[in-house]
Amino acid sequence: MSDEGSAGRGPGEGAVEEVLPASLSGQRLDRVVALMAGVSRARAARLVEEGAVRLDGSVAELGSRRVAEGQAVALRIPEPDDPRPGPDPSVAVAVVLEDDEVVVVNKPAGLVVHPGPGPTSADSSPTLVGGLLARYPEMAGVGELSRPGIVHRLDRDTSGLLVIARTPAAYESLVAQLKAHEPERVYTALVWGHPPADAGIIDAPIGRSLRNRTRMAVTDDGRQAVTHYQVEHRFSRPRPTALLTCKLETGRTHQIRVHLRSIGHPVVGDRSYDGSRPGLDPGRPFLHAGQLHFRHPTSGHSVQAEAPLPPDLTSILTLCE
Repeated sequence: MSDEGSAGRGPGEGAVEEVLPASLSGQRLDRVVALMAGVSRARAARLVEEGAVRLDGSVAELGSRRVAEGQAVALRIPEPDDPRPGPDPSVAVAVVLEDDEVVVVNKPAGLVVHPGPGPTSADSSPTLVGGLLARYPEMAGVGELSRPGIVHRLDRDTSGLLVIARTPAAYESLVAQLKAHEPERVYTALVWGHPPADAGIIDAPIGRSLRNRTRMAVTDDGRQAVTHYQVEHRFSRPRPTALLTCKLETGRTHQIRVHLRSIGHPVVGDRSYDGSRPGLDPGRPFLHAGQLHFRHPTSGHSVQAEAPLPPDLTSILTLCE
């Protein structure tokens, strides 16, 4: 198989399997998948993350893994679909600040940032991207077609701040800043129990859970993930809990939720990661991205944004003492 040989083998042709030639020995798995599927490296990496790629019969966990001659790579390619989401004026966008290059929004809990991958129609359910495109139609050509303007994400049930790119230059700058871990993203979380130390660093790799492919877990072969936390307050009633400030050094899927669970202090209300317990029930994970600092793509000046805790979370804190 070669770069030229993969031409015409685009997405949507079902299952593909190749035995790797010597010319691809030592290459990253995500690059090989990109060649096989005729997709971008970013899309190939997501295929690996979604469990759609097998290496010698086993589900591949890491796109950065180096492959060898003679290994068998098999992948499932979704049916073709127009990845471009459309504008959705029904989605309200809470703008915190904006200019010609970027916009910072305060995403409510329950709203998906962008349509998910796969054959499902891109406009089947409301998304933040749909609301953004209705307000900023020029964003349609910025970044990836399926998630224009999006440089980082929040889980559906996590509320808080996101910076969105309005121009290609802003997109490239923000992506580079995130890759270099420049922006500061600060979250507030309420967790079960009392961490023994007032502050700490969780440095543990995160990958797909072997038990449930829709969830993440701390795994030996996962991607590097680092979370800093500080205890702001300890509560004893109605059950022992602690209010934490968390700062992301990396941005892995479900990172804060997985890391806090890994140290025995899951986020209150987090049904996916052992945080659903009697006594307090916010109806979603008690997690809010309340502060965001980044370098403006054009001026280079520091931009700082803040969003207070939403009412559903402040009402939970009134029950704690």
